[in-house]
Amino acid sequence: MAAPKPDNVLTSAVEVARAAAAEIAEPGTVGDHLGVVMEDDRVATHSFACTAGAYPGWRWAVTLSRVPRARTATVSEVHLLPGEGALLSPDWVPYAERLAPGDIGADDRTPYVEEDPFLEPGAEATGEEDVDQVALWELGLGRPRVLSAEGREAAATRWFDGEHGPASETARKAPAPCSTCGFFIPMAGALRSVFGVCANPWSPADGSVVALGFGCGAHSEIDVERRPPERVDPPVLDDQAEIEFMER
Repeated sequence: MAAPKPDNVLTSAVEVARAAAAEIAEPGTVGDHLGVVMEDDRVATHSFACTAGAYPGWRWAVTLSRVPRARTATVSEVHLLPGEGALLSPDWVPYAERLAPGDIGADDRTPYVEEDPFLEPGAEATGEEDVDQVALWELGLGRPRVLSAEGREAAATRWFDGEHGPASETARKAPAPCSTCGFFIPMAGALRSVFGVCANPWSPADGSVVALGFGCGAHSEIDVERRPPERVDPPVLDDQAEIEFMER
């Protein structure tokens, strides 16, 4: 493809391009002329440095054109474009991928994920007897998909490292672990050896998944230190002082 023909009318119209940029730019933010590029025949783009503090490394790009045999340049477009090292916003992430635990409200709905790595068809064997028995029951009778091995591992990691895991502040201060508490209900399946559910109404983890190594002050087998009641002597009434006060 042949290069565009040089156009002295457009390449020399630096001040025309600068004025066009100054019309939309913040006052005083159109800097030095950085150059001009011929985009096509009778189409050229002038670049100017942007001196606005919020846009380091950006440039003003003003595209000029002219009709055949015309001796004046016409402004076609004015843009603020990033240059090398320009400060840019992060790449856009779809809403569904930006969700974090706790973001879903009562009226919210999450989009269906067809190829979710945390799920697998209910009939797919996993190699774990308890899980496969559940999967056979699910086929045609309940859920079309069940938790995959990757999904179980992700959940286990999240729970183990969370506020009801063995490394949490509550667990570190607990007098004994959940594994020895009467309110601890072990989970079924592959996660049974690590997690259960707390059924203690006095525990901050009541109704939540807890690790065997988690614990709290409401442990069923722990008692507080019982101290004998402090003896308080009966009050002493000074009759003589009361009489002297009344005689005054």
